[in-house]
Amino acid sequence: MLSIRPFRALWIALSLSSLGDWLSILALAVLAPGLTNGGGVAKSSAVGGVFVVTLLPALLLGPIAGALADRLDRRKTMIVGDVIRGLLFVSIPLFPNLTWIYVAKFAAGIASQFWNPAAAATMPNLVPREKLERANQLSLVTTYGTAPLAAGLFSILALVGSGLSMVLPVFRHTSNVNLALYFNAASYFVSALTVYFLRQISTRRERGEISVPSTAKAIWEGWRFIRRTPAISGLVVGMLGAFSAAGVVIGLGYSYVSQTLHGGSAGWGLIFAAIFVGMALGMAFGTRLFGGLSRRRLFGVTLTAAAIPLALIGLVPNLIMVTVFVVFLGVMSGIAYPLGFTIVGLEVDDDTRGRVFAFFQSTIQVILLAVIAAVPFLSAGFTKAIASTTGSGDVKIGNIVYASAGQNVVILLAALVVAFVGISSYRRMDDREGVPLAEDLLAALRGEEPPPVPDEDDAQVAAKSHGLFIAFEGGEGTGKTTQARLVSIWLREQGYDVVATHEPGATKIGMRLRALLLDTAHAGMSPRAEVLMYAADRAEHVASVIEPALNRGAVVITDRYIDSSLAYQGEGRGLRADGIARLNRWAANGRVPDLTVLLDMPPEEGLGRRARSGDRLESEPAEFHRRVRAGFLALAKAEPSRYLVIDATRSVEEITEEIKDRVRDILPDPIPSTAEAATGAFPAITDPPLPR
Repeated sequence: MLSIRPFRALWIALSLSSLGDWLSILALAVLAPGLTNGGGVAKSSAVGGVFVVTLLPALLLGPIAGALADRLDRRKTMIVGDVIRGLLFVSIPLFPNLTWIYVAKFAAGIASQFWNPAAAATMPNLVPREKLERANQLSLVTTYGTAPLAAGLFSILALVGSGLSMVLPVFRHTSNVNLALYFNAASYFVSALTVYFLRQISTRRERGEISVPSTAKAIWEGWRFIRRTPAISGLVVGMLGAFSAAGVVIGLGYSYVSQTLHGGSAGWGLIFAAIFVGMALGMAFGTRLFGGLSRRRLFGVTLTAAAIPLALIGLVPNLIMVTVFVVFLGVMSGIAYPLGFTIVGLEVDDDTRGRVFAFFQSTIQVILLAVIAAVPFLSAGFTKAIASTTGSGDVKIGNIVYASAGQNVVILLAALVVAFVGISSYRRMDDREGVPLAEDLLAALRGEEPPPVPDEDDAQVAAKSHGLFIAFEGGEGTGKTTQARLVSIWLREQGYDVVATHEPGATKIGMRLRALLLDTAHAGMSPRAEVLMYAADRAEHVASVIEPALNRGAVVITDRYIDSSLAYQGEGRGLRADGIARLNRWAANGRVPDLTVLLDMPPEEGLGRRARSGDRLESEPAEFHRRVRAGFLALAKAEPSRYLVIDATRSVEEITEEIKDRVRDILPDPIPSTAEAATGAFPAITDPPLPR
């Protein structure tokens, strides 16, 4: 991974920034008590204050900072954030005051709330998609792996600072942690310099200058995206449940080790090291073991599996065994955590990614803080309830004694929560329904290709193609052809492969059928014959034009499709709509548009726009066209998620902009609305006028 130059630069910046974050916590936790007048309680409160101001920015500003990070130039955000943090930590030794420590640490935390989502959202743009998982693993190992490095470095710098204070007069009246703070500031400055030379990070100009939403709207759009995207909502459920359980482990860890396991401080240090060892093993080797397994499935599986060692921690009060279980718990966490970041990086568009990362990072800290604060009281409550029932808070089962058994109850409840959210997350995110999980796991462990999804008919295969299918519908004279052409031109200017087509008559066979269908000489044609001829045209159209284009990943825009038959021959001719729908589903091989744009206006106004004599359908009486309009509106009401209904009496430009806004949300590689200014110099690619 480090052979990829842009990623290497970002990794260096991330390493230095993470080192600075850990080093600042250690230094200020030592410095704050020394600046406090009072006994042990006051000094403990001073240390607690350092942790409070460390977490507070995420609690207050996390989502807002993420939304703003999506609107700002990410490179400048990271540079300014590093410089601000460096200056703040330089100022602490110059103004050694407890209040200023809190102010500076809080302000540095605010800068971090902008820096972190900007860095996380940038990474998917710097590495190939197939290497994003390894990049996330390496970055997370670096983020947490710098914690012990920072601890060792802090000790060395503190010793060096003490030695300098005895040798050099300039250091005589300074704290022995000041050197650590200066080193901390230097790490941020070097990180800023590294990012400055990283030109591959997108700039504000590249990200656009127009149509920037308000911050409140950006936050709301991020939440709405999470809620309506199954993979991301499943990820949210899983991550929040997992970190709730982590809060239980952290909140009860020391008391459980000391009271139940009788391990003391040394035992707590062993458990603390074990969780990081497990996480490192999971991040480094976990996904390699399950090579070909779907990453969505793997996330749910590892999360659910984490419930097993967590439950065993509460059931087996033996320090050695608990250490082993903690390592396995860390391995599961080390697999699931980077997978979550990878899924966000792959499935969230660049314009929304920052606020989604910010949501994770801030919400995780909120959950951790809330659970860590609440779990001791919850444990004490269970222990008291057990004592009131049995006469003692300790429970003995056989030769095993559970001291303060409320702790064990809370750990077991946490295991149940993890199992529940793991299963829920798996169901939401599963992208291989129909394939037994056991078969998938065995194939992955053997290094074989994953088994194919069984019993998929042609319609299901068609639905999984990589293209995008948009149909324009409406009555006569509503402007379908004009809007289909304008949207096609717009998409081509953005670099998409666009196939603009129409019905009837887009194929050689279709041209002959069109001549028969629209010729006024055939005014007495049987309505059933009309349905069959349109279906025949559609079958040839789908097979020879639409499906090949969608299968290669193109955007297909058609002027009319199945819904025209349902409205014209169903409502207009009075035939049964369900029969027409069944026939056309079969003719179209189950192909349904991803979006249907319905241009709606009173029929009289649409027919009044005709500049030529009407064809066979246009020549029908006004009552026929009113029934057709009612048929279209009924279809849109029955399936609102697929339809975009537009008032076609407005100007062409207004209609086009509204269609663009909806199309952006469903494009295979979404276009930010702010990106179009960069295409203004491109020549327009026009289509010949299509028959209306």
